[in-house]
This record gives sequence, structure tokens and C-alpha cells, in this order.
Amino acid sequence: MAALIDTPEAANRLARAIASDLSLYNEAKIKEGIENDTFFTVLTEEIAEGRAHYESRVDKKLVASTNFFDRALIDVILARKGHIKSKIW
Repeated sequence: MAALIDTPEAANRLARAIASDLSLYNEAKIKEGIENDTFFTVLTEEIAEGRAHYESRVDKKLVASTNFFDRALIDVILARKGHIKSKIW
């Protein structure tokens, strides 16, 4: 098994890569979730799977002291989908 990620830079990179994969493979669900303001509900399983992967690869102390995964969801997925019509913006 690979060593756990223990630097903030590497943990942030992993979080952003996972969010990018979520965006790439779930475009229709993301669009639906933004349009209906149900993003987190529609993607509950996918987000949970991504978070579990992130937490399995990153040192527990770093996971507990940062919010890289949550920020990546916003920065990598939602912020880049501002062109989708929605009640939330």
C-alpha cells in the first residue's frame, strides 16, 4: 500500500483531481442538481465515494485539519458551472 499523503499541497491536488473526475463522469447529474438546487442530494453516492477515496489516501490529521475535499467540490465543479441556469445564482 502506498504511503499516506501528508503534505497540504498533495492533499489539495488529490482532492481537486477527485472532484475533476466527479465532474467528468457525472455531467448530467451535475446539471440536474444545479438546475433544481439538489446538487448534493443528486450526487450523494458519488460524493461519498470520492470522499472515502480521499480520506483513504490522506493522513487522518490532515483530513481533520483541512477542508480540501469540500473546497474542491465548490471550486472544481460548481464554480465552473456558472453558465447553467439555476435558482441558486
